[in-house]
Amino acid sequence: MAIHLEIISPEGKILCQDTDRVELPGVNGRFVVLKDHAPLVSSLVEGEIVFGISEGKDGVVPIFSGFVEVCENHVIACVEV
Repeated sequence: MAIHLEIISPEGKILCQDTDRVELPGVNGRFVVLKDHAPLVSSLVEGEIVFGISEGKDGVVPIFSGFVEVCENHVIACVEV
């Protein structure tokens, strides 16, 4: 697992986990963050954050909106659920 994923909301921490990829619902469409992704900040729209749990299995967190920061294999999503 090469990416550290944190999903937080105003109510508290939802998830803190290492993963190999994160798929996010961006304003301009879904996008995937893999190891060594370029730094970015993006708004998120209603949809699902999907992340790898183990080979062939995914975890899913449904969201209404939010934003995400990607930097140095660390993904932090602040969301409304």
